[in-house]
Amino acid sequence: MKISIVTGFFLPVPPVLGGATEKIWFRLSADFAAAGHTVTFVSRNWPGFAARETIAGVTHLRVRGHDHTLSLALNLWHDFWWGVRVSRALPTADVTICNSPTLPAWLGRFCPRAGKVVAVVARMPKGQGRAYRRVDLILALSEAVAARLRAENPALAARIAMFPFPIDWAQHVRYAQKNPPPVPVTIGYIGRLHPEKGLRLLLAAAAQLATRADLPPWRIELTGPISVTAGGGGEAFREALLAEFGGALGDRLAFLPPEFDPEKLARRYGLLDVFCYPSLAEQGETFGVAVAEGMAAGCAPVVSGLACFQELVRDGETGLVFDHTAPDAAARLAATLAQLIADPKLRGEIAARAQSHARHFDFAECAQTVLADLDRAIVK
Repeated sequence: MKISIVTGFFLPVPPVLGGATEKIWFRLSADFAAAGHTVTFVSRNWPGFAARETIAGVTHLRVRGHDHTLSLALNLWHDFWWGVRVSRALPTADVTICNSPTLPAWLGRFCPRAGKVVAVVARMPKGQGRAYRRVDLILALSEAVAARLRAENPALAARIAMFPFPIDWAQHVRYAQKNPPPVPVTIGYIGRLHPEKGLRLLLAAAAQLATRADLPPWRIELTGPISVTAGGGGEAFREALLAEFGGALGDRLAFLPPEFDPEKLARRYGLLDVFCYPSLAEQGETFGVAVAEGMAAGCAPVVSGLACFQELVRDGETGLVFDHTAPDAAARLAATLAQLIADPKLRGEIAARAQSHARHFDFAECAQTVLADLDRAIVK
């Protein structure tokens, strides 16, 4: 097959600034090339990156992009013009995989050399299902995403395939090194430091835990980008969190910079005991790749009750779930975390089951599944 892959307008590839989409498709593109396919990858131009080069058998083309903003309307405007520039650079292909909300809506009609059009829906749909009438295949990150797409456009049902974001399971297992007491139990979050991720709720819960004298030592680490251009909430958001909770948490709380090297990131996951992802983004979250990585690293996961997490975390079995919509959500999260802090046996049992379950999302299995889906789309 001749496969083209397009990522978004604001992050570079290779993923030197992170980004789950960029990281995952960079890895999958190399897997596709190793399987004998001709692969072209189109991404944002970036200082120090050539306009055209070959990496691991994949041809990389880079075109002008734009920084991310806090305005959805402005981001969609940038995304549209990004798609126009991308379409001019695309080679002749059997299939083009689009990680862009607007490009799939018109690419097949106006750029036939792109071949079959595949839309990756990595955010909760916001009406684009109605615009995807000409799309040949949709890769949905979870059943929650697929259900929303079917509701927006029932005619898409037969063209939707499941595509939970893959992880390097073996790499995370390799660095799953947990420290026994008296080392403090480490609760961690890794991802964009943005208000929609529920970080204020997490720190409010931690502040309640800090008042308890019956718990063994614990600490909390928040790791990830804070700048708006990298998808974070900005420096003012972090300063507001420190102003509100820094006094109560003291040296129990650490903000760590993002880590984009996959091996070093796996080490960070491996040092955590509990991975907490308390996202409030009902309209944003679609799977939870960071949760899957934490599970592979041997962490006991704690997540909010978003529907997208249901395929990853089964409450009481492969993790714990709290009701983020409850009036006392912070108290509920605090009680959930306290269970895992206080009970190392429970923590270990959940972590072991979580690690085993996360193996289903390994890259090797995902690459084969996606290639099979692309084959079916091409022959239709």
